[in-house]
Amino acid sequence: MANIDGGEASSSEIQAVARVGQICSLFGPHTAELSATDVAERLGLNRTTAYRYCASLVTAGILERGPRRGTFVLGGLMLQLGIHALSRRPVVELAPAYLSELSTALHMTAVLGLWGAQGPVVALVQEDISRTVVVTVRTGSQLDSTAAQTRVFLAYLSDQHAIERMTTTLSPAERTELEAAVYAARRTGYAIVGHSGGVFGAAVPVFDENGICATVAVLGADQIANFSPGSPALQKLMDTAAALSDQLGGGQEGLRRAEL
Repeated sequence: MANIDGGEASSSEIQAVARVGQICSLFGPHTAELSATDVAERLGLNRTTAYRYCASLVTAGILERGPRRGTFVLGGLMLQLGIHALSRRPVVELAPAYLSELSTALHMTAVLGLWGAQGPVVALVQEDISRTVVVTVRTGSQLDSTAAQTRVFLAYLSDQHAIERMTTTLSPAERTELEAAVYAARRTGYAIVGHSGGVFGAAVPVFDENGICATVAVLGADQIANFSPGSPALQKLMDTAAALSDQLGGGQEGLRRAEL
C-alpha cells in the first residue's frame, strides 16, 4: 500500500485503515446508530480517539450525524458502494425468481446469503405469506457460526483462514462442534441447524465459475417439513441451488467440488 507521495504506508496508516473497517462493521440491522462512547467501548479505544475517527468518517461521507445528538449512522458513500457491490453480483439479480418458487413449493421462508467481511450476510429474503406465523430473518443480518449458511460457506470457501476468523471467540467445545459441522456440510453438500423454539435452517451452496458465490437456505419450524436425507423438501432445496448455479455458469464447478 502506497501513500500519496509514492512512499510505503506507515504502520499507523495501515492501522487507521483497519480501524475504519472495524468501526463500519459495528453497524447492522440491529445497530443503526452509534455514539463515540459506543465505538470506544466495543473497540477498546478511548472516547476522544473514537470521536476523532467518527468525525473524520463524517467528512469522508462514510458516516453521517445521527438523529440523536452525539450519534453516527452509515453515510451516503456506504449506501452508494453497497448498491454498486450488489449490482456486480449476478446471483442477486437472478435469485429472486428461484427464492419465490422455492418458498411457494415448501411453504417456508427462502433466503439468499452472501459472504461479507466477517461472515455470511442475508442479501435477499422471500417470506411465505400463506402462513399465519412466519419464520424469517432481516435483510442485512450478519449470520454467526451457528447458522446453516455459515457452515456451508466454510465448507466450500477457498480461503482456508475463514474458519479461523470465525472461531476466534468460540470455546474449544464450540470450535470442535463447528469444525465437525463444516466437515459434514462438505461431505453431504448441505447443512441443517436447529435453533431454540423449534426453529431450524437448512442451507446449500450456490456456485459460479469461481467457486461458491452464495448460499440458498430455508427457514421454518420443526413440524413444517421433513428434511431428512433424500426427503423431497431437501431435494427441492438442492435442486433449486443447482439450477441457480447452472445459470451462473457454476454447475460443473459444483459437481467437481462435490466429488472432491
